[in-house]
Amino acid sequence: MGKDFLEGRTAVVTGSTRGIGYAIAAALCGSGATVVISGRSEDGVSEAVRRLTTPLAGGAKGKVLGKVADVRASTDVEELFEWMDRETDGPDILVNNAGIGLFKSTAELTVEEWQRTLETNLSGAFYCSRAALARFKNRGGGYIINMGSLAGRDAFAGGAAYNASKFGLTGFTEAMLLDHRHDNVRVTHIMPGSVDTGFSGGSARADWKIAPEDIGEIVLMLLGMPERTLVSRVEVRPSKPRK
Repeated sequence: MGKDFLEGRTAVVTGSTRGIGYAIAAALCGSGATVVISGRSEDGVSEAVRRLTTPLAGGAKGKVLGKVADVRASTDVEELFEWMDRETDGPDILVNNAGIGLFKSTAELTVEEWQRTLETNLSGAFYCSRAALARFKNRGGGYIINMGSLAGRDAFAGGAAYNASKFGLTGFTEAMLLDHRHDNVRVTHIMPGSVDTGFSGGSARADWKIAPEDIGEIVLMLLGMPERTLVSRVEVRPSKPRK
């Protein structure tokens, strides 16, 4: 797998202005891909594009574009992909990374918090996948990577909305794989444990946690696999969690 093995391919990464999404975008760009950054904030998108296109971005080889989109809105998603149609040759890779976590007991959750979590973590992945699949037909195939969580198989107290969204994403991902495996579309579900992003409100840069860059390396590993082979699920844990 050469340094620029993704040259000529276009990837869109949702929720990629920081954390895991940003690390994945950096890894893809560093391997030669044209990468579309997406997020809800204009400032966040502009800053992520700026950082990835500076000499400090790890010697990135690819090209970086950015557009604001809220994956909860199907109209935003369609506008994002229609914009990509005009600005690029079309998507080859989709990483559904956009997600939020609201951690409250079931009784404390508001209807708005429940809906926001499900719409972002689950419906957003559906909207983006649907748009990408329609375009993969013209590209001869493609790859969809859904960023799940170990919370998609192991429930925990305070995780009612988050667990529901990630359990749902597990089922959606596995069904989509079966639907489109003969369309030259590969689908993988990455399920990390604790990643050092401050996502759940904890302190950042905890040495025992998975680094976001490690997830970026996993994405590159998946994309570099021979087309005859599909890694359908990757469970990732800190090797030495806190005792």
